[in-house]
Parts: sequence; C-alpha cells; structure tokens
Amino acid sequence: MRLDFDSFVLAAATAELSDEPAAREHADAIEFRMDLADEPVAALEVYDGELPILATNRADWEGGDAADDGRLETLAEATAHDAVAAIDVEFESILEGEAKELLETARDRDVSVVASAHDFEGTPPRNEMVRLLTEAGKYADVAKLAVTADSKSETLALLSATEQLTAHGDTVATMAMGDVGSHTRAVAPVYGSKIGYAPVDPAEATAPGQYDLETLAGLVARLE
Repeated sequence: MRLDFDSFVLAAATAELSDEPAAREHADAIEFRMDLADEPVAALEVYDGELPILATNRADWEGGDAADDGRLETLAEATAHDAVAAIDVEFESILEGEAKELLETARDRDVSVVASAHDFEGTPPRNEMVRLLTEAGKYADVAKLAVTADSKSETLALLSATEQLTAHGDTVATMAMGDVGSHTRAVAPVYGSKIGYAPVDPAEATAPGQYDLETLAGLVARLE
C-alpha cells in the first residue's frame, strides 16, 4: 500500500506506535521514528493501528539517532510490513549511492519514497533550494527540505520555492525549523507542501519549532 501524496498528509511523529490511537482524530499517517525506538522492527511486527506508517530511520549526521551501520538495511526490512506505506531516505545517502538497493526494494514492494534533506545551520539561497528539491524529486515520490530560518525573508524564500515547484508539477514537502520559521509548518501547505509533521505529545517534538498535532491540524484546516 503506497501513501498517496496527491493531497496534504499530516503525519504524527512518534517513536512509540502505541501512540497511534491518540493520533487518529487529527493525523493522516504515523511517522515512525525508528531511530528513536528501542526495538523498531519488533514494534512494526505487532502494529495493528489504522493509520499508515511513514517509516524514518534518521541518520545521526542529519539530526537523528541512527548510526550508519545497518541503518538502511533496517529501513528496507520495514518495507516488508503491510502498514508501512512510505519511507523517508536522506537525499545524501541517495546521491552517494548507498540507498540504491533500498530504493529498489521500496519500488518492488510498492512503498512510496520521501527523499529528505535538513539544514540545521540556516536557509540556502532560493535558487539552491529549488535545485535541491528538483534533484531529489528525480529519485522519490516526494522531495522534502527542512531548513532553519533566521529571518522572515528566508521563510518567504522557502515558500516561494515551494509554490514554484508545485506549479511546475513537482511534489515537495517543505518547512522551516526554529521559532522564526515555525509558522511555515501551517502556511507551507497553502503553497503546495504535501507533508506536515507534528508530535502527538507536545513534549516529544522531533524537530525545532513543531506544533503539537491537534494545533497543526486545526491551523492547516483553517488555512485550506
């Protein structure tokens, strides 16, 4: 079962699949942070929730907690579970060729792919964001970019890039991390961003500036 990104998908981010019942009212999917879970594969084996899973095994060099050894293989193992409808793969791993087998496995099992990039230091120039998202989209169903905004002009550049790519027919997910960019999590879908992330429990945010799930769901609904 593939996750459909033709319309906006609100993903409840968690390391505990037992959170799924609490997410059903507001979320379209569960982002399962395998890198933050104690026994992620075992958790998938017993999962009986209603929401489809976007599995992420975030590398430690891109803000996660997973070491490189076995990281992509574990994510490939996750695609064997029926509930896993999409996976998130770091774009750098794709470019370096490390994720080639993982991408092939995902395609063979009809699992959608999100190619993601994170900039925790700042926001690249607008043309660089467009270039990166365009390139990532060649390998995945969704090209995702999360930046760190230090000014409103940077958030505007991100939203402008999102609108341009969406108008061109590309499928992207964008957001600005941190306090200055937090509003983009609610506003970016207006400009075409296809995925939003929010924790079920506000105390367990997986990225700077995240709204809690109920709040983000309400904001996105009002802005549609």
